[in-house]
Amino acid sequence: MADQTDRRQDLLLRINARRAGVEAFLRERRPRINRRVTATLVLSSLSAVFTAGPALGGVSFAEAVSRTFGLSDSSVVWRVLCLLSLLVSVGAAVLTTIEKSQGAGAQLSAVEAADAELEGLATLLEFGTLSVEDGVKLYQQYVTKIPFVDDAPVAARPG
Repeated sequence: MADQTDRRQDLLLRINARRAGVEAFLRERRPRINRRVTATLVLSSLSAVFTAGPALGGVSFAEAVSRTFGLSDSSVVWRVLCLLSLLVSVGAAVLTTIEKSQGAGAQLSAVEAADAELEGLATLLEFGTLSVEDGVKLYQQYVTKIPFVDDAPVAARPG
């Protein structure tokens, strides 16, 4: 019975080490992904803003802006707004492509799901409602979903 308890504790230590690695991964990656998503949304919105005036106001919009800024030719307004729209659209497209190529959003979702599964597994083991053998099988299933996340260093079990 003591051997079974020791194995259960060893498995719990391993689960906790993996969960600590998961938490470190999420702390590092979540802010970066959120900044990239926010930047993409802002750039896409700016593109819409830069094209809204000419699209809705037409020639009268361009003439009003050129008078406001003392420009001799209203076509400058169109060119500047189109150039700004082009630049922010390209920026949004680049960020979107980077996101898709790295699969960061999918990775983040997989890590969050695995963390929840590992937490549930630890709870089942702590309360003894799951055998160690079944716990090991589930642990292996869960960690194979996130091979890119390293375990945190495992603390030695007391005793």
